[in-house]
Amino acid sequence: MNLRMSIFDVQGLAFGIVMTSLSVVFLKAAGLVTGQTAGIALLLSYVLPLSFGALFFLIGIPFLILAWVKRGPVFAIRTIIAVVGISLVSQLLGKIVLFDRLDAPIAAILGGATSGMGLIAIFRHNASAGGMTILGIILEHKTGFKAGWFQLSVDAAVFLAAAFVLSPAQLFYSFLGAIITNLAIVWNFDVAQSKTGRPGYGRAANE
Repeated sequence: MNLRMSIFDVQGLAFGIVMTSLSVVFLKAAGLVTGQTAGIALLLSYVLPLSFGALFFLIGIPFLILAWVKRGPVFAIRTIIAVVGISLVSQLLGKIVLFDRLDAPIAAILGGATSGMGLIAIFRHNASAGGMTILGIILEHKTGFKAGWFQLSVDAAVFLAAAFVLSPAQLFYSFLGAIITNLAIVWNFDVAQSKTGRPGYGRAANE
């Protein structure tokens, strides 16, 4: 078992953390949410006196344990790095990336796109952003059911809860952003890529 990471993996995880954190900034600036653990943390940050970063980390703890048990220490440690990184970087970017105006449709598009790019980068380097994405990757490994479709299903439950907190317009644009994120994952990521970040690596190795 080799827990060391190459420069290739370090840059991939760093890019994923920054892009995913930036998506939180876009969404939060317009009062939107997303799906998965990030969506739950964003939603709770609107009604509780806790920051997104703290909530994101706390909610993710049970899933980090699941990652260690089901996927092993390499995947789990990289996932912990991703979760802690997103928790901290999203707070930092929230203080230095400020908007005089950011309309909800633009926030949804930018938030969804940057989230999709960030999650794909994290997935490709044998990690997860925590929460339901861990279950999604495990499910795809076991059954072949796409992680993106699984996430979209979970998002429906998150948005049902968000309907009690957000306005109809905010809910609609939040859902738009989540669709962009999940379609980006479905169209651009295959679980075979999750070992080294190189397209087709896992498939080629198994042929």
